[in-house]
Amino acid sequence: MAEKLRMTHSSSFLLPPTMTDAVNGSSPTTYALIILNQRLPRFSPLLWQHAKIRLCADGGANRLFDDMPELCSDEQNVSVIQERYKPDVIKGDMDSIRPDVLSFYKNLGTMIVDNSDDQDTTDLHKCIAYVLDFVSDDDKSNLCILVAGALGGRFDHEMGNINSLCRFSTTRIVLLSDDCLIQLLPSNRHHQIHIHSSVEGPHCGLIPIGAPCASSTTTGLQWNLDNTEMRFGGLVSTSNIVKGEIVSVRSDSDLLWTITIKNQSSN
Repeated sequence: MAEKLRMTHSSSFLLPPTMTDAVNGSSPTTYALIILNQRLPRFSPLLWQHAKIRLCADGGANRLFDDMPELCSDEQNVSVIQERYKPDVIKGDMDSIRPDVLSFYKNLGTMIVDNSDDQDTTDLHKCIAYVLDFVSDDDKSNLCILVAGALGGRFDHEMGNINSLCRFSTTRIVLLSDDCLIQLLPSNRHHQIHIHSSVEGPHCGLIPIGAPCASSTTTGLQWNLDNTEMRFGGLVSTSNIVKGEIVSVRSDSDLLWTITIKNQSSN
């Protein structure tokens, strides 16, 4: 039972795959990549390498088509890059994807799943559900879904993406932008967050989501919590700083964990 209440988290997807294998040891993570309709983070080619399945949520296909060649600027042939980075699936209500992009990937063999009849869930929700149906039961226990372009742009879209973390609270999902990541730490678990200081930190935050938090305790932060109450309108642990290689978190409420991602000049 104790093992079931312990969750280990790592941002090793920001490291090259060979280094990731060394970090993960004998239990490799199964990564899925979902691309949303915001500018791709600069490290998207690295996320692509880690992923077992890659999906674009509707207009996310435009971003992949337009932005990936810029991120692979060491190569000259744009069309070769666009063909190499072909998503496995494009899924959504198809109200944002450009016709030329849709035709391009369809001709390359990408599966197109039109869910225009479902307006009650977001395109991200639809893509997460697809991934959960796609991966085997064995892979689900080690599954981590990376969502590129999840932050920035319209605030209502950001809140919809955060809501997806709560709707799929038993699945490890990481929302990513150029500057930071966000993931959910479910309540009543002992969370151990392994910090890769070469690529992330030091600024971080723990934010109660869905309900006030009566008690949270942490180690490894500059300003640790000690059975501390957190709620909106009161204390929330924003603008904190990681001080160790491992941050531990226990809370009686779901918390959002966020940490900055370093730019190349900081590495």
